Amino acid sequence: MDPGAFDGAVAAVAVLAGPEDRLVYTNSAFTRLFGVRPIGRPARSAFPDPDAHRFLAVVDSVRATGRARQVVGERRTDPGAGGQARHFVYSCSPVTTAEGPGVLVVAMDTTAETRAFQRYEALVSAISQMVWVLRDDGAMEEVVPGWERLTGAPWLPRADKGWYAHIHPRDREKLGAAWRRALGGGPPGVFETVFRVRAADGSYRHVSTRSVPVLRDDRVAEWVVATADVEDSWGSRLRERLLAQVAAVSGASLHEAFAEVVKVVVPELTDACLVLLLSHDEWPPPPHAEVTARRVASATRPGLPAPPALRGQRVTVTPVVREVLDRRAPVTFRLEPGAPVPAGLVPTVSERWLRVSGATSLTLIPLIVDDRVLGYAATSSNGDTPVPGPAETELLREVLHHAQRPIRKVLDLQQARLTALGLQRAHLTEPPPVAGGRLAARYQPAGSSGEIGGDWYDAFTLPDGTLALGIGDVAGHDLTAATAMGQMRSMMRALAYAAGAAPPDSVLGRLDQVAAGLDTAALATALHTTLRRRPDGTWLLAWSSAGHPPPLLVPARGDAFFLPGAADPPLCVATALPRTTHTRLLRPGDTLLLYTDGLIETPSEPIDEGQRRLAHEAMLCRRRELPDFLRVLQGLSDHRDDTAMLAFRVDGGP
Repeated sequence: MDPGAFDGAVAAVAVLAGPEDRLVYTNSAFTRLFGVRPIGRPARSAFPDPDAHRFLAVVDSVRATGRARQVVGERRTDPGAGGQARHFVYSCSPVTTAEGPGVLVVAMDTTAETRAFQRYEALVSAISQMVWVLRDDGAMEEVVPGWERLTGAPWLPRADKGWYAHIHPRDREKLGAAWRRALGGGPPGVFETVFRVRAADGSYRHVSTRSVPVLRDDRVAEWVVATADVEDSWGSRLRERLLAQVAAVSGASLHEAFAEVVKVVVPELTDACLVLLLSHDEWPPPPHAEVTARRVASATRPGLPAPPALRGQRVTVTPVVREVLDRRAPVTFRLEPGAPVPAGLVPTVSERWLRVSGATSLTLIPLIVDDRVLGYAATSSNGDTPVPGPAETELLREVLHHAQRPIRKVLDLQQARLTALGLQRAHLTEPPPVAGGRLAARYQPAGSSGEIGGDWYDAFTLPDGTLALGIGDVAGHDLTAATAMGQMRSMMRALAYAAGAAPPDSVLGRLDQVAAGLDTAALATALHTTLRRRPDGTWLLAWSSAGHPPPLLVPARGDAFFLPGAADPPLCVATALPRTTHTRLLRPGDTLLLYTDGLIETPSEPIDEGQRRLAHEAMLCRRRELPDFLRVLQGLSDHRDDTAMLAFRVDGGP
């Protein structure tokens, strides 16, 4: 072929040749449509465009199969301006050049003829690749040949089970049921269906069949059947649908988001999909660092054994997996039925499942978000499902890559939560040592990665030796609430320290005025207490509550109970109202517990039931050391909200 024959052609023409698909020719129409491209360079270097992977995948397919491919696409000179999009249709055909086998690329700009292009696309889809006649006695006559060219097998003259050897195993029952319905009586009509046929190269291609009955003497004498290869249009529609589905993925955590992603690709693109996340945030990791990958989501198609439960099984990342992640490109491993799965690609429980389910291949696909390698997906073909080819693997990679937008949102949310938790933990310092008593504190964030609370506690000694304890909860579950929490805690500490021997209600009153005046928070609860040690070893407790749950007293002997005294209004609600201080004597062995409402509140039961459980459990474990005491009580929370606890115990008890 002489490329110079295309110099004056209206269509854009390019020729790739040689083992690296080097660009050996472009005409002026091609340059106008795609810009100047360096002659002599490999295709992947000559076409570095972000969306060129589809074009390059088509070129690889043409070279591998020797069959021409046609693709519809668009280019944008300015990605932010939709009106500048230029539509085109291009075909890739195998040719022989002076440099050896090559690919002829012919592109037509169809921007000005969008409606005509739509009609053209519909027309191309309607053109039949083959036509045959099915008679009432089961005989079949090929009118427009094409079967052998598509499948590499000779035409079958009768409609018997021999046809099913060429039909995709997953489509045989559907196709047979559709024909039985068409032939099973009732008024005859046009019969249409889409199914997959095994092509000459062993891959499967989607074909569309349209069958029209021919009536003679009011009965169906024969069917005229037209079949067209619709692989490219079917793939385009599937691609758009899956990309839309994966773009709509949501979830408060990476586990939840990837659980939705695997359901998009199974069973449309693969029989099974497993997502594994890396233990290291940065890739590549240090040279000698041990990196593990943990299972977080999986899905399998109907008919396969149930996948193993997700219990966080890990696998050490081997050099083989490292190479896949370094290259950032999918790799497929062919598996022999019943043979061991290559070690180190997936956790051991997944290796066993692959053997039991008759896996024939395992494909590893890196999961990348904003140039960050999060982990990889492991997909498999099982049983009689064919091993995926380059086109199927590329579509699977593209769909998983498109999930980076919703995954990025989850990562941003997690980062905001980590920032807030860091802010909280920076303020929640260890309680000081106390002569004649012991202190312990505990903070537990909410179980949901989307929840960031404003709970806090504080314990410090006043200038005269009095022990001051405080606990509170700022309304809201975001970074704003966490910031307000830090401000509220710092203001109470400063006001209490400056007030010295002032009663707790006075401190809370001043805090209320300052917080409301500075617009620190819309609503907050707080409990401020002072504890003064007496010569006889007892402690005088004084407390004031701003809408906070009452303290729990667990005496050395007897039943635990909540200290009486109605709570005053929360902070930032009614600053003019007076506040109240309550007192109580604590004896040796008594334990005082301050807590936030996340420990006792659940959506399904009244708060007094949560208080009853707390008092009962605290009484059962009152002999435990304070850190262990708080750990046991933490188990009462349903983890929907964050919780803070602060406990004080008088020395000298039984």
